[in-house]
Amino acid sequence: MDLNEIAIFIKVIQTGSFVQAAKQLGLPKSTVSMKVSSLEKRLSTTLIQRTTRKLNITPAGAAFYKRCLSGLEEIYSAESELSSMLDEPTGLLRITAPLELGNSVLPGIVSEYMKKYPKVSVEVQLTDRNVDLLSENVDLAIRAGVLKDSSLIAKKIGTVYLAPFASPKYLKNAPVIKHPRDLSEHRGLHFSPLGLNEWRLISSHGSMDIPIKSIVTVNDFSMIKMLSIMGEGISFLPTHFCYPEVKAGKLVRILPEWRSNLTPIHFVYPGQRYVSPKLSAFISMSTDALKEAFQSYEI
Repeated sequence: MDLNEIAIFIKVIQTGSFVQAAKQLGLPKSTVSMKVSSLEKRLSTTLIQRTTRKLNITPAGAAFYKRCLSGLEEIYSAESELSSMLDEPTGLLRITAPLELGNSVLPGIVSEYMKKYPKVSVEVQLTDRNVDLLSENVDLAIRAGVLKDSSLIAKKIGTVYLAPFASPKYLKNAPVIKHPRDLSEHRGLHFSPLGLNEWRLISSHGSMDIPIKSIVTVNDFSMIKMLSIMGEGISFLPTHFCYPEVKAGKLVRILPEWRSNLTPIHFVYPGQRYVSPKLSAFISMSTDALKEAFQSYEI
């Protein structure tokens, strides 16, 4: 039995592609294809039917995959159990997080972690895409929003919300804003993933959907913030993302009693019997730091 053949076969099924499996495993595509063919030859069974467009797993391949995946997870758990006995975290820690966290609170946390655990190297993937942690070999995700039920473990670390911001330069020459309805008369900088060109604002008085005259629509909070600092209009941004600029006097929060819905933030990681020291150390160290940051940045 060649466990490498089985591990490569599992990765091909998880990624749905010989090319992607080879990329994630750091192997030539020819090696991946050869290993799967060798496994099929040894078993005298076709596990994957190959076409020019996609891969189709056979019934025999699906049954074999299910049993092998369970066995491989047991092997990984055994290794993790042994690793957890070590006091010092080591190895590569792969993290994914939303873009705006990478431009606000995350760099300081990663820097502190690397100083405390010098034998760990950190790889951070900043994206608003929901990364498949298992197929892409990612140890930990920081995710905003309500999570779907899954086999992943989720740990809530706080909540965030959006609020209207503008620069003193813009506000100096713009009509006074006393009520959310006044926002409709101003230049709006719109974050396209929010959907329609309106902002839902909530306060103790209730909620309102305010139509916004969007002069610019962007899918990136960083660019919206920069345009807002330059005086191009009013933006609707996460408060933790604007905290440094508010302290520096570059941005002002408008209508401070109004905000968006609260959005929960979670640590998400694959279910496993034994959490590795590198992951456990990062979660332990960063939980309090993130909670404090989100609370402090409520401006």
